[in-house]
Amino acid sequence: MSRRRVRPEELELWQQVAKSAEPMHKRPKPVERPAPKPNSAMVKPAVQPIPSFKLGDTAQTHTETHFFPKTTSQRVQADPLQMDSKAFTRLKRGKLAPEARIDLHGMTLDQAHPALSRFIMTSYTRGLRLVLVITGKGSREDPYDPMPHRRGILKRQVPMWLRQAPLNTAVLQVAEAHIKHGGAGAYYVYLRRTR
Repeated sequence: MSRRRVRPEELELWQQVAKSAEPMHKRPKPVERPAPKPNSAMVKPAVQPIPSFKLGDTAQTHTETHFFPKTTSQRVQADPLQMDSKAFTRLKRGKLAPEARIDLHGMTLDQAHPALSRFIMTSYTRGLRLVLVITGKGSREDPYDPMPHRRGILKRQVPMWLRQAPLNTAVLQVAEAHIKHGGAGAYYVYLRRTR
């Protein structure tokens, strides 16, 4: 790569820009000391005043940026599209009817995980393509609870279970259900074709 010479008008333009620029972090100007006199050994040095400063003058300013954790719905929406886009659009609009459904309401995690695994694998072997998993939105938070907790443990766990083995071999896409099929309290699970 060859370097070209800077033209005089470009240099002049650069100097104008450089004069108008302000430094990002202003430093206090150094105090100029007078040159020592030849008889400095006999003369007592003058006491220089300490330059005034304010606490934090030289500190870098930081913007306040908050990164909030993503909700379960945002994480599910952020998953890459694995299925046909037209079919996915119809799915999100509630135009496709689920062929089977499971309701996990009222179950504990220990009860829900095996029930979900059994349901998904059975649906997959039967050749079903679209199933509905109802998790519910979760119980409301108690304002007097001494330890706050997120609501909807099943709503958070089900998408994670569907991404793990052995269910990930049968599941093609997970999406939040349309309002007529349960909305935020249910998931569409689009299964792969059986071989």
